[in-house]
Amino acid sequence: MTGDLSFSLTALGSIFSIVDPFAALPIFIGLTGTAAPEEQRRAGLRASVTCLVVLSVFATAGSLLFKFFGITIPAFRIAGGILLFFVALEMLRAERSRTRTTAEEEQDAATQSDVGIVPIGIPLLSGPGAIATVMMLTGTAATPMQHAAVYGAIAVVALLSFVVFRFAARVAKFLGTTGMHLIGRIMGLILAAVAVQFVLDGVLSAFPGLGKG
Repeated sequence: MTGDLSFSLTALGSIFSIVDPFAALPIFIGLTGTAAPEEQRRAGLRASVTCLVVLSVFATAGSLLFKFFGITIPAFRIAGGILLFFVALEMLRAERSRTRTTAEEEQDAATQSDVGIVPIGIPLLSGPGAIATVMMLTGTAATPMQHAAVYGAIAVVALLSFVVFRFAARVAKFLGTTGMHLIGRIMGLILAAVAVQFVLDGVLSAFPGLGKG
C-alpha cells in the first residue's frame, strides 16, 4: 500500500509539474482576453478536456507503441528523462519552453476560432513532455492501483487546469508576473528531480549490475 501511495504522489506531482497550467496562463489570457466571459470559460473547458483525452489516450496506448517500435521501458525512461530535464531547466530560468509551443504556432493560433483545443489543449498542456511522462508512468506501473493512479492524476490535473483558466484574470492579478515565475521555478525544480529519477531508473533497469555492490 505504501508503494502505491508513493507512486500515486509521484504521478500527481510529475504530471502537474510538466502540464503546469500556470505557465500556459499568459498565453490563454492573450488569446481569450477580448472574448466574453462565457467564451473564456468554454475555451478553458475545451483545453482541459483536450488535455484529459490526449494524455489518457497516450497513457493507454503507451505499451502498444513501445511494442510496435521495439522500444524498451528503460530506453524510454532515459530519453524521456533527458527531455523533461531540459524542459525543467527552461522553467527554472523562467523561459517559455519551446517544446510546448513556438512563436509561429502562437501567431497562427491568433487566427484560430477554437484556441481551447489548439494551442492551449495541444501542445501547451498536453505537449511532448506531458505525453512522455504519462507513457513512462503507465509503463512502470506495477499494480492495478498504480495504473489507476496515473489516470486519476491526469483527471485531477485536468480539473485543476480548468479551475486556473476559469479564474484566469483573478489568478494572474493575484500572482503577478513574479508569482507565476516563482511557481514555474518550483515546478521546474520538482520536474528536474523527477527527470533525474527517470534517467537513473532507466540506467539501473538497463544495467542491473550497476545497482549491486
